[in-house]
Amino acid sequence: MLLDARTLRGLADGTVTHTYRRWSVVRVRPGSTMRTRVGVVEVTALDPVALEDVDDDAARGAGFRSGAAARAWISQRGEGDLYRVGLRLAGPDPRVALREDDALDRPAVEGISARLARMDRAAPEPWTRAYLELIEARPGVVARTLAEGLGMERDPFKIRVRRLKELGLTESLEVGYRLSPRGRAYLAATAGDRAGAQTSNR
Repeated sequence: MLLDARTLRGLADGTVTHTYRRWSVVRVRPGSTMRTRVGVVEVTALDPVALEDVDDDAARGAGFRSGAAARAWISQRGEGDLYRVGLRLAGPDPRVALREDDALDRPAVEGISARLARMDRAAPEPWTRAYLELIEARPGVVARTLAEGLGMERDPFKIRVRRLKELGLTESLEVGYRLSPRGRAYLAATAGDRAGAQTSNR
C-alpha cells in the first residue's frame, strides 16, 4: 500500500492516525508494516466504513480539512469496499542508518560488490554500476527521464533502483534520487576496479 505525501507528513507530525482505501481484495492486515521515507509505518486497524460516515472529524485524522474533501478524494480512487486503515509511525527505517554508514572497509566493499554482481547475473545485462553512476551524475531528476535515458520504462527502472536502495546505496528525494553517503563511498572505493576493467576491455 503506497502512502501519499500528505499522509506521510501527517504521520511524521502526529496529526494523521488513519487513511482510507477501497479494495475488492484487502491488501493489508493489522500488524503489517511498510517502509517509507518518514520511517516504518504499521497498520494498527482495518475496519469497513461507509463513505457517508467520513465526517469532518474522521477526515482530519486522515489529513483532510473536511469530510467533503476526504469523500471527494476517496471517490476518485478505485472500486470495492471502503476501509478505514489505522496507521502509526513505528520507528525509523533501518535503511536510513545503513545508507549513512560510509565507513566501508574491504570486506564491506566486497560484500556490496557480491550482492550487485548477483543482481547483474540475474538480469539480461549488467546494470547496477550504470544506475549508480547515472544517479550520481543526475541527482533529483524525475525517474521517467532517467529511465528514458537508458531506454527503459519507468516502472522497471524504479524497481531496480529500489533494489539499490535496499542495500543503502541510494535514497529517494521528493523528485528523483541521489546516492547515499554509503553509495558515494562505494563508488569511490571501487573506482580503481572500474578503471581497470575498462582498460582490460580495450
